[in-house]
Amino acid sequence: MEIGIDSFASAMYGDNNTLSSVDAMEQLLERIELADQVGLDVFGIGEHHKKEFLDSATAVILSAAAARTKNIRLASAVSVLSAADPVRVYQSFATLDLISKGRAEIVAGRGSAIEAYPLFGYDLRDYDKLFSEKLELLLQIRDNEFVTWEGKFRPALDNLPVYPRALQEKMPIWLGVGGTPESFIRAGKLGLPLMVAVIGGQTHRFQPLIDLYREAGKAAGFSPDELKVGLHSPGYVGTSTETAVADYYPGYAELWTKLGYERGWPPVTKGKFDGLIDDLGVLIVGSPERAAEKILRHSEALGGVDRFTFQMDNAGLTHKQLMNAIELIGTKLIPLVKKDTK
Repeated sequence: MEIGIDSFASAMYGDNNTLSSVDAMEQLLERIELADQVGLDVFGIGEHHKKEFLDSATAVILSAAAARTKNIRLASAVSVLSAADPVRVYQSFATLDLISKGRAEIVAGRGSAIEAYPLFGYDLRDYDKLFSEKLELLLQIRDNEFVTWEGKFRPALDNLPVYPRALQEKMPIWLGVGGTPESFIRAGKLGLPLMVAVIGGQTHRFQPLIDLYREAGKAAGFSPDELKVGLHSPGYVGTSTETAVADYYPGYAELWTKLGYERGWPPVTKGKFDGLIDDLGVLIVGSPERAAEKILRHSEALGGVDRFTFQMDNAGLTHKQLMNAIELIGTKLIPLVKKDTK
């Protein structure tokens, strides 16, 4: 199993959120550099177009990270493909692939936040149609130097080349999904690796959806080895479970209560949080031993997970706390997980 981190390039930490954007970006690059040094497998950067985050130009951040790292794979988490031009998405990540010497990946999704749609002139009523059409084009570009294609939302391409080409013969494109059965089935039919974002409730409830993915992939003629499953969840690793909870809970409760007002969720309480960090809950918060045990339990419940990524910088944690967590993940947690998944 691969272990990594997904970040939204948060600018929401420091004393009273006073950290400058310049310092926040430099600290993010330091964390990616450390993740590479201590043996994490992948680091992903999301895409948002909000004041609280600095990740609107994902490939630019990852390219800066590529110049400072050697081994870690560099991915989007996710690219909001519905509101983007697939030609430019491919060109950006192909360029990243060249800079990183073959370490680039795309996780494509529709996006749970909607600010990109009006910003780039798209209608939310076309939410799924946009994604379906643009994913088809992105895959054609990935697999063919010259592309002939026609759709509804973008001008046609008539045997036109797209450059530069990625170093990897088939640059990985994962499908990022939430809880919609149709999305799992689509990924299976296309034979794409699946990245499942589980941000609330109990992780094992996604097993029927992952079964749909594997069944659709098998029916489409893809082998089990091609049908990879990744799991993205909020979490944090501390020297002890008690320390991790004490560090993580205040910022988590503040942020998710704020999001709740925007999206209609109830406020976070300590009791609800305790349920999310128990054996079945989604949050991976604890000591390296506790976190490794829970990751393995979730993998078993879902019929096997090929990649797990922590979302850590959404709880007001300091740069020092995040750096310590990355070191613990690399030096303590990963050896425990990989010992049991060989």
